Amino acid sequence: MRIEAYTQIQQIYGTKNKGRTQNTAKSAGSDRIQISSIGKDIQTAKNAVAAADDIRSELTAPIKASIENGTYHVSGESFAEKLMKQYEEIGNL
Repeated sequence: MRIEAYTQIQQIYGTKNKGRTQNTAKSAGSDRIQISSIGKDIQTAKNAVAAADDIRSELTAPIKASIENGTYHVSGESFAEKLMKQYEEIGNL
């Protein structure tokens, strides 16, 4: 086995690799990203939802006040009806 031949081949491939890495480095600077208008609309909607309150206090404040006063009562029959209605809806899925 001749070592000189291996060295010559290594030098040939070594110079080609250097040229390739330089070309790829130049082309990497031209990458761009473009977001569609639908993507922008979705991002706007996500931001609006994130900024909104999780609890609507105008609905929960009267219920909290009646619970604290001891005047909040739930009818057992209406609760059972709503529970069965929910159960039937889940069963139809």
